[in-house]
Amino acid sequence: MSKLDENIAEELLEEEIGKIRHKRKFDSFLISTISILWALFQLALPKFLILDSVSTRAIHLTFATVLIFLSVPMIKRPLKKFKFLHEIDKIPLIDIIFAILSILAILYIIIDKEGIAKRAGMPNTNDYIMGITTIILILIAATRAIGPALPIIAMLISLYGFLGPNMPGIFAFRGVSLTKYLTQISLSTEGIFGIPLDVSANTVFLFVLLGALLDKIGAGQFFNDLSFALLGKYRGGPAKASVVSSGLSGLISGSSIANVVTTGTFTIPLMKKSGYPGKIAAATEVAASTNGQLMPPIMGAAAFIISEYLGVSYIEVVKAAIVPAFVSYIALFYITHLEALKLGIKGLPKADLPNFFKVLKNGWHYLIPLSVLIYELMIMRHSPKLSAFNAIIVLFAVTFVQELISAKKNNKTIVEGLKNGIFIITDGLIAGSRNMMGVALATAAAGIVVGVVSLGIGSMIVQIVEVLSNGNLFLLLFITAIASLILGMGLPTTATYIVMASITVPVILKLSAVYSFNPVAPVAAHLFCFYFGILADDTPPVGLAAYTAAAIAKSDPIETGIQGFIYDLRTAVIPFMFVFNPDLVLVGINNWPEGIFIFIMTSLGALAFTNFTQGWFIIKNKWYETILFAVATLILFYPKLINLLLHIDNIHRYVFYIFGLLVYGLIYFLQKIRIKKEVKIA
Repeated sequence: MSKLDENIAEELLEEEIGKIRHKRKFDSFLISTISILWALFQLALPKFLILDSVSTRAIHLTFATVLIFLSVPMIKRPLKKFKFLHEIDKIPLIDIIFAILSILAILYIIIDKEGIAKRAGMPNTNDYIMGITTIILILIAATRAIGPALPIIAMLISLYGFLGPNMPGIFAFRGVSLTKYLTQISLSTEGIFGIPLDVSANTVFLFVLLGALLDKIGAGQFFNDLSFALLGKYRGGPAKASVVSSGLSGLISGSSIANVVTTGTFTIPLMKKSGYPGKIAAATEVAASTNGQLMPPIMGAAAFIISEYLGVSYIEVVKAAIVPAFVSYIALFYITHLEALKLGIKGLPKADLPNFFKVLKNGWHYLIPLSVLIYELMIMRHSPKLSAFNAIIVLFAVTFVQELISAKKNNKTIVEGLKNGIFIITDGLIAGSRNMMGVALATAAAGIVVGVVSLGIGSMIVQIVEVLSNGNLFLLLFITAIASLILGMGLPTTATYIVMASITVPVILKLSAVYSFNPVAPVAAHLFCFYFGILADDTPPVGLAAYTAAAIAKSDPIETGIQGFIYDLRTAVIPFMFVFNPDLVLVGINNWPEGIFIFIMTSLGALAFTNFTQGWFIIKNKWYETILFAVATLILFYPKLINLLLHIDNIHRYVFYIFGLLVYGLIYFLQKIRIKKEVKIA
C-alpha cells in the first residue's frame, strides 16, 4: 500500500476520532490534558466517586462537547472565505468561546439543581437562556462530531413539535410550548440528559477505553497475527484471516472505520497478493469490520442502551445477540471460501505466515483482561461498568509487566520500562476519550429526538406508520429497514439505533400484537433496528467504511460499497428471521443443548442463504439448485413457517429441520454427480 493511500485511510480515521488539531504543542497539550482528565473522571465513577445521575451525565457531556470544540473544526474541508471555520493549525478564538459557553450552559443543570427542581415546569429567564444555549451548542458540536444528519433530524422534529397544530390530516399534532419543550429537552432527564447519555457516561466509556488501551498495548496486532497463523495457509486464507481478525478486533472496537484501518492495512494487501481483486479484498474487509459492531461486549454501545430501554440485564441482551452475531461471521467466512473457489485461489506459503505458537507465546497476556471481563460479567455477575473497570485495572498491571520485561530484554532500566508503561496508558486514555466524543454527542443529540417523541408525537407516529404499512408487519419491517439504512448513511450506529428504536420499535410491537400470528419479542425489535443501522456503514453512496477500505485497496469506493453490501445481504436477512422466529435470539431458550442446536441449524441456514446469493456451492449452481437453496434457507431459519403454510400444528419443528438438512444434502449430491459427469466428459 502506498503512503498516499495510507494517509487517506488515516485521515478518515482522524476525522472520526477528532484527532485533527494537534500541530501546535500547546493545543496538543491542552486537548490531551482534557482527554486524560475525562478518562480519569470516568474511571473514578465505579469505585471512588459518588455522584447523582444528572451530575454524571452533565459532566460527561461537558467534557465531550469541550473536546469537540477544541479539536474539531466546524468544516472539515477548507474554504477560501471564512477560513476560521476550517482552522486546523490552531484553536481559533470562536471555538474557545464555544468551549467556555458549553461548560457554563451544560453544567447549569448541576449549578442550579435545587432551583430547577423547585421551578419544575415554570422556568425563569436564566433557565430559558441556558436551556436554549445548551440545545444550540449540542447541535453545533454534534454536527462537528458526527455530521449534520442527526442535528437536522433533531431540528425538524422539534419544529414539527411546535407546528403540529397546523399540520394536515393524520399529521396533525396538538403541539408543544417553548416552556414545555425546554423543560423536557434541556432541564430534565427526559431529553438531552436522558437514558442514552446515561449509558454513554456510565458504561460505554469504560468499554471503549478498554478497547483503546488494548489497541495501544498491541492486542490488535496480536489478533491479526493469530488469525493469519491459524488460517493463512488455507484456500483464501488471507480473506478468512481478515474475517476472524476483524471479528476479534470488534471485541475491542466499536467503530467500523477504526477496524478497517487497524486490520485492513495489513489484510487487504495480502488478499490482493493471494489473488483477490482489489474490490473483493476491500469489500471483504468492509463487511468483516462493519460486522465487528455486532460482536459483544461493545456492540457499538447499543447493547447497554437496549438493556436500559428494556429494563433487563446486560447479559440478557448479550444472550439474544450472540447467535446472530456469530452466524453472520460464519456466513461471511463461508463467502470468502466460495470467492476463493470461484477465483481458484490457494493459501499463502508457510514462509509468509507468522508462527502460531510464537505469536501465542508473545501475546497470550493480551487475553488476560478480556478473560477478566468475561469472568466478571458471566460468573461474578457484576455490573458492566464495574466489570470493565476491573478489567482496565488488570490491563494497567499487564501493561507495566509487559514493558518491564521488554526493558529487561533490551538492556534498559526499570525506570525506562515504567516510563514506557505510563506513556502507553496515557496514549490509551487520550485515544479512549477521543473515540468517545462522537458517541457522547450522538447520544445527547438523539436525546432531543427521543424527548420530543415522548411529548406525544410517538403515539401519532404509530398511527401514521400503521396507515402506511396497512397493518402489514413485513411491510413495516421493510420500511424500518430502509429508513435505518438511509439514516445510518449520515449517523453513527448508536444514534441511528436510538432514533429508530424510539420511533419504530413501539409500532413494530403494537402491530405484531394486533395483526401478527406471532408477537415480536421486544429484544428482537430493538436488535432489528440496530442491525440495519450497522449495515449503513457500507451502503452506497456514503459508506465511509467502504471509502476507507477502497483507499487502501486502490479500488472504486462505490463498487467496493456495492460489493460489500452484497456480502452483507447475509446479515440483512438474519434480522427478518429473528423477528419472526424468536428462537434465533434465544427467547425462551434456557438450556445449553437447545441453544447450541438452534445455533447449528441457524448457521446452516446462513450457509444455504450464502449459496443462494453467491450462486455457488462446490460448483456453480443450476437454476433449480438456487431454488432449492432458498427452500433450505427458509426451513432452517424458520421451521415453523411450514406449520403456518400447511396449517399443521402437531408436527415438531425438529422434523422440518431434518427436511431442510435433506434438501441441503440433496443439492450436494446433485453437484457431486455433475462434477463426476464433467470429469468423465473431459
